[in-house]
Amino acid sequence: MAVRSETRPGAGADAEPAAFRDAVKSMQSVRFRSDVHIEPMPAPQRIAPFSSAISADVDLDGVEVGTGRMILLHDPAGNDAWDGVFRCVAYARAEIDVDLITDPLLADVGWSWLTEALGAHGADYHAISGTVTRVATESYGGMADDGGTAQVEIRASWTPLGPNLSSGTLDVGPHVEAWGDLLCTAAGLPPVPEGVSVIPTRRSRSG
Repeated sequence: MAVRSETRPGAGADAEPAAFRDAVKSMQSVRFRSDVHIEPMPAPQRIAPFSSAISADVDLDGVEVGTGRMILLHDPAGNDAWDGVFRCVAYARAEIDVDLITDPLLADVGWSWLTEALGAHGADYHAISGTVTRVATESYGGMADDGGTAQVEIRASWTPLGPNLSSGTLDVGPHVEAWGDLLCTAAGLPPVPEGVSVIPTRRSRSG
């Protein structure tokens, strides 16, 4: 899997600290199920001195049912708002049944998809925050026959922790894996049975 990295203008590629390069390598080591197609994407350059980002599309029987992105930010000097030197920023959007858009529990359930995925992968964190948004679309006129659609959007950020973070090394793999699970759960894909290995996607291998 290719992961695109960015440095703040003027910093220079050679200025990337080893801790950031190691964290990016741990992102590259993640393998997703074949329904999830990963591509590198430009990372924001003004939020932090160093950043890497990937995007994902989720397919079900050849139909795109979800999309998302994962961004890793790094500020060696630390960031008071993060309470740390790394920050994960995640986004997931998936199609849902129109009838679910009015479910008062939808937001709570959507948020639990993220926190439960983080817990399942042993991805320790703190200072988590985010939103869950429900989006309903109605069609009119010449598009009236298309009917209505609905999506759920989950945006979140958290400060990743790890057993080696005190020495400057962070394995961000569990956090990226949790984001992948969030995408699949939101899109309604069944979980991969225990003992079944996931493989790199076609787009991942070509990247």
